[in-house]
Amino acid sequence: MKKKIALVFGGKSAEHEVSMASALNIYKALDKTLFEVVLLGVSKEGSWYYFNDAEVFKKNKSLKDSELSSQQVVSLLSYHEKTFILILNTQEKIAIDCAFPIIHGTLGEDGTLQGYFKMLNLPFVGCGVLSSAIGMDKDYMKRLMNEAKILNSSYVLLNKNDNPIYSDIIKKIGSPFFIKPANAGSSVGVHKIKSELDFQQKIKDSFLYDHKVIAEEFIEGREIECAVIGLNYHPKASLPGELIIKYEFYSYEAKYIDALGAEIVIPAKVSEEKTKEIQALAIKTYKTLGCDGLARVDFFLKKEGTLYVNEINTLPGFTQISMYPKMWQASGIAYKDLITSLINLALEKHAADNQLKQSF
Repeated sequence: MKKKIALVFGGKSAEHEVSMASALNIYKALDKTLFEVVLLGVSKEGSWYYFNDAEVFKKNKSLKDSELSSQQVVSLLSYHEKTFILILNTQEKIAIDCAFPIIHGTLGEDGTLQGYFKMLNLPFVGCGVLSSAIGMDKDYMKRLMNEAKILNSSYVLLNKNDNPIYSDIIKKIGSPFFIKPANAGSSVGVHKIKSELDFQQKIKDSFLYDHKVIAEEFIEGREIECAVIGLNYHPKASLPGELIIKYEFYSYEAKYIDALGAEIVIPAKVSEEKTKEIQALAIKTYKTLGCDGLARVDFFLKKEGTLYVNEINTLPGFTQISMYPKMWQASGIAYKDLITSLINLALEKHAADNQLKQSF
């Protein structure tokens, strides 16, 4: 019997449109002989909708309540240890076996949606509540990496109400440096700062996306990425890939708007020894941050060979140009098989969690 998979996309984050593109690719790749797909879109306002077919992706680049009045509004509910989609106007219930959330950024990748699924006793693809929250919050991510002695860039934490001072920052991490919202992704609100005037202008934009911003040391090096899959006790890493950026840094425009914004080289042109070092450090980072299911670990490789972890992405993109599925394809795992493996891992993790005692 086919498992019924709820593909959840959209959301209230700044990465809504990226989520839509990722969801379409996952929908196409899902093995329809094994799984029945249910499409659940979350509007920019936070409403949940049920869609009958993939026409939603052709008709909508984004989901807005004002344009979805004819669609069926839904909620999720848990009853007798089973999770259902409840269509509100008809009260019809649709049982689902697993969720595949592909909502990037806040309220999708930061542990909040994962917590909702946990409350519903619903298996879901990807990292759990804590690792998702840590992976989203660059401040706490770096604290844990530092404790594990994982080399990463120096940084200064900036809070909105503290009136951060440019001269204090450059004394600690030098110039130029980057500023980025602590809780955001896809390079939203990220700026390279070269002067005090630059800082005063750009910090306002960064604070639009979070109450805290990190000022991060600029590390000149090649941008290397590595995909990881598996439960925390036994993950495995892909062949690494490299991004050759045509912009000054890997901005949102370079990632998603300009098709020529970056060149992707997979596998990365590094030695076999360096490949193994990248894979080992990717797995160490994954395990240190408590990840399960999947993540992409991003690195800077300096000219003399030193490897820095830039960050981890616990729900990487699945768009046409996204590195995560491409690195696995280069490592011998086809897109369809990758999606199947991620769902099976979610079911395995959920079954193991349900073996834990819930009462005393």
